[in-house]
Amino acid sequence: MPHMPDFEAWAIFAKVVDRGSFAQAAEDLGIAKTTVSKAVTRLEERLRTTLLHRTTRKLSLTESGRLALDRARRILADGATIEADILDEAAVPRGLIRLAVTTAFGVVVLSPILPAFLKAYPDIQIDLCLIDNPVDVVMDGFDFVLQIGAASDSSLRISRLLSFRRILVASPDFIAIHGLPEHPRDLEHMPAVVPTHVAWGSQWKLDRAGESCTIQVQGALRINNASAMVPALVAGLGMTLMPEYFVWQEVADGRLVELLPDWSALPGPLYVVSPPGRARPARVRVLLDFLRQHFAAHASGYAING
Repeated sequence: MPHMPDFEAWAIFAKVVDRGSFAQAAEDLGIAKTTVSKAVTRLEERLRTTLLHRTTRKLSLTESGRLALDRARRILADGATIEADILDEAAVPRGLIRLAVTTAFGVVVLSPILPAFLKAYPDIQIDLCLIDNPVDVVMDGFDFVLQIGAASDSSLRISRLLSFRRILVASPDFIAIHGLPEHPRDLEHMPAVVPTHVAWGSQWKLDRAGESCTIQVQGALRINNASAMVPALVAGLGMTLMPEYFVWQEVADGRLVELLPDWSALPGPLYVVSPPGRARPARVRVLLDFLRQHFAAHASGYAING
């Protein structure tokens, strides 16, 4: 049965030859002299040959050691290069970021702000994947996923990026026909544009000063994408409860009106889900910092919890 090559021992062997001493090699590598000696002996026993002649005054290569030295040096150099590259990647913001986010959030919120980030960090590239089904952040090779609701896999690294405010909205035409609600119970008698991509889609819970009210809504139009709901709302087909960032412009323009502003729904959390590990690469850290700063500067609809 084949054995894994002893890369560590070959790297130690190369360092011993280059430094001309077991003690100097151990000092350079930050390990015990006995560890260095055992590594070379391990190679010799495995290969059933001598690589180094040892005397009390100096070391010299055997013919077998001479034949192996160049390739052993490459193993040592390649290992050092790999570590240097990874350390550099962790410290310097450059390279490719692969991230996934829901289609609606990606189109409405994320994609408009990415150009400014890429201009600020020209050595970074982004592969943005818009999804509406669960993904495996590890198996699918993503640096991170922006996910509404926490992931159930406790082995992943999860942090809250922000919470978004959810508001009740309807068009002025809708209000002219159905009236302005004074209490959440009034909404049960009004047609809704019902979101089907969230667990609470047709059951809304609203709170005000210690009072809580849960209502069941229904309507002729059901949609599984928040941004696709906006034209129907503006057209007066129904009212709905949705994240403020999807409709802030329509509210500002007067095309939609916030209903029951004294009542509030629980904020919706947006999580960063990334593979397990102690540190994120610099390219990922600067993007997340950029997003936090952007949302803090454009705070309508957001509460930053980074």
